[in-house]
Amino acid sequence: MRNQRRKIISVIGAGNVGEHVASLTLLKGLGDVRLFDIPRKEGDKIFEPVKGKALDLQQMLAALEVDAKVEGFTVSPDGSSGYEALAGSDIVVITAGFPRRPGMSREDLLDKNIQILKAIVPNIQKYAPNSIVIVVTNPVDTMTYAAYKLLGFPANRVMGMAGILDSARFRTFISYKLGISPKDIHAYVIGGHGDEMVPIISRSNVKGVPLKYLLSEEEIREIVERTKFGGGEIVALMGTSAYYAPAMAVVEMIESILLDAKRIHPCSVYVDKNEFYEVEDICVGIPVLLGKDGWERIFEVPLSREEREQWRKSVESVKRTIELAKRFL
Repeated sequence: MRNQRRKIISVIGAGNVGEHVASLTLLKGLGDVRLFDIPRKEGDKIFEPVKGKALDLQQMLAALEVDAKVEGFTVSPDGSSGYEALAGSDIVVITAGFPRRPGMSREDLLDKNIQILKAIVPNIQKYAPNSIVIVVTNPVDTMTYAAYKLLGFPANRVMGMAGILDSARFRTFISYKLGISPKDIHAYVIGGHGDEMVPIISRSNVKGVPLKYLLSEEEIREIVERTKFGGGEIVALMGTSAYYAPAMAVVEMIESILLDAKRIHPCSVYVDKNEFYEVEDICVGIPVLLGKDGWERIFEVPLSREEREQWRKSVESVKRTIELAKRFL
């Protein structure tokens, strides 16, 4: 019997998040990885760090006796060369962009990162027209919207990573407070990936026990606030954005898609019109079913009155940024 072709996961942007997406994908045995990034110049010396990282990862796999292939490709900043190896990609992950720095809002990143996206998109269209695209670059809801509009792919094949990360932070802080394993905590976050995100308290539980029976209102408020500013907390501590948890969140999406696992995850997806969530022509974080075709179905989660109001505010915040982004598209 002929061996089945290994899946190909291409990661555009081999910075902190990109390289960790690559390593985790390889360690989970999800397929072969191709990394793409621009060169770095220091004085008269030109470095190609993406090739070095790929070689380092390949040697790690040899040490672990893992049979997979990882390659690095140096690309031009304007997107005019270096992307040919995207051909055959099952999934393309876009992490390329300027990282958030202390005091920088996600909106501040918008103009520069859309220009980067414009250099990348034609290459995905040309070399990987059948791929599923996962956007990580911030502000992620708006960048996912931009990628969807620029690519012209079916909506189910373009999505942004956000809700899985925010939900992981939410569960982490609940775990700290209760002294209970995150495995037994069922809680997630929807809405825009920013300060207006919406942790769903009314549906959060520990092995079926509602969170409101385990924590006081004040304790829950503290957890919600820490979740909303979880990314900023890490930026303030490290001077740059998080990368371990974001990378793992991306890999959760990759795994569900490539294994056709039919997992339900909150992801930023394009919604043409949805009456339940009261949204139209927007990318925003909602629970979706992830399988071999990308995101396959939207799940409508009942919200309390307060959560519904928070949801509307979050949607409006995303809408404002998308309207700004349209100037650059």
